[in-house]
Amino acid sequence: MKTNKKYSLYTIAVLSFMALFISNNVSAQKSGITRTDLQKHDISVAGHETVQSRIDFEPHTAFGKHSHPGEEVIYVLEGSLEYQIEDKTPITLKAGEVLFIPAGQVHSAKNNTNAKASELATYIVEKGKPILVLSK
Repeated sequence: MKTNKKYSLYTIAVLSFMALFISNNVSAQKSGITRTDLQKHDISVAGHETVQSRIDFEPHTAFGKHSHPGEEVIYVLEGSLEYQIEDKTPITLKAGEVLFIPAGQVHSAKNNTNAKASELATYIVEKGKPILVLSK
């Protein structure tokens, strides 16, 4: 009987986790941006994990100001994307270029082109915190 309770709690936890990612993906898809979480693992730094995601931007779409509870490392897979970090001058990166965003820095991303653009985002974040915090 204890085994069934363990599986039930595990199933509930997995389904809750999946629902969180699905709701993030659904809301992003409505705006022409699709986020696909690829992997998530604990790392050797206590209380931290790494999450890797692919983010696809349809032409002329943007993801507004937000931050993460840790570092973000971006690799542009295709197309070009404009990034605005805090009050710094926006930078545009094309496929093959990279960007490092320090923990807690408010930033945004835009696809200003007529073609699809994609990035591979790797987050090194504190466990238990939301991976993304929208800014006002």
